[in-house]
Amino acid sequence: MTGQVLWRERITARFSDCDPLGHVNNAVYLTYLEQARLNLWRAQFGFSSKPPAPGQRRGEGFILARAEVDFRAQVFDTDELEVRMSLAGFGRSSATYDYEIVNVQTGVLVAAAKTVQVWFDYDANKSVPISDALKERLSKPLDG
Repeated sequence: MTGQVLWRERITARFSDCDPLGHVNNAVYLTYLEQARLNLWRAQFGFSSKPPAPGQRRGEGFILARAEVDFRAQVFDTDELEVRMSLAGFGRSSATYDYEIVNVQTGVLVAAAKTVQVWFDYDANKSVPISDALKERLSKPLDG
């Protein structure tokens, strides 16, 4: 990871996360990253996934633009994981996060990941700059 850990999210692998080979399916790791990211944003700036009331603007928020995952070890049903997030940096309208997913029982790094999110005006249907105030809030470490 490139920066200070902003957030730690504990997740227990569920039976439904596993594929016929008995380990957590690769696509589920993106859900683990999303869960950590959304909980961080709820704590940092009050993110809400609720749709707006009829006739109201949808406003601005992040959209996922890129995700990459390097798988290092298998995860199985009931394994307890910790997703560790750090902020790698900002672009004009983007934020890049690095992640480590660690097996809590063994201390083994099971995956390393990176995502890029774009700050987006849902009503104008275009990216918009991230304000300095929001960048400051997104940079603040929180204990998840």
